[in-house]
Amino acid sequence: MSDFGTRLDDQTVQFSRLVHGPIERVWSYLTDAELRGKWFAGGPMEPRVGGKADWVFANAAIGPEPRTVPERFQKYVGPFDSKHVVTIWEPPHRLGFTWDSNLDPKGSEVVVELSKEGDKIRLVLTHKRLADVAAVTDVSGGWHTHLLMLAEILEGHPTTPFWSALDVANKEYQKRYRG
Repeated sequence: MSDFGTRLDDQTVQFSRLVHGPIERVWSYLTDAELRGKWFAGGPMEPRVGGKADWVFANAAIGPEPRTVPERFQKYVGPFDSKHVVTIWEPPHRLGFTWDSNLDPKGSEVVVELSKEGDKIRLVLTHKRLADVAAVTDVSGGWHTHLLMLAEILEGHPTTPFWSALDVANKEYQKRYRG
């Protein structure tokens, strides 16, 4: 199975990764502010459906050195706040949250599902109800890179520089999804 996301339709992308567990540890990296901040975004998340998730993206602080930021990503350096609402809370198997800046519960949503697979954990992340193929393309490089970083952290060997990995992933998804 490829580490690249799969565009399921013009509004949905899905990623599947086999990561080191145990499942409770992976859940902690999704829900604990400090651990989540090492690979994605820190900040509090209320552990319940309808709970607020007030995340702080500090992309310049994640990943190993060097942290040279390509010019086209300067607006994503952070830190910047991002507001979400928890839509699914089923520890340690399912987590969902809104992805729209206006917190619209009918807008874009991310669902993460965890299941045991042998001695590893299958992580499936689905980002659905995106506006169009352009939006699917835009989020795919970010999810790809953040999930790569999570997998490396769970293995105990974080080696990928965030910005260069994001640059490569974004270019690949442009080719795959938009030609």
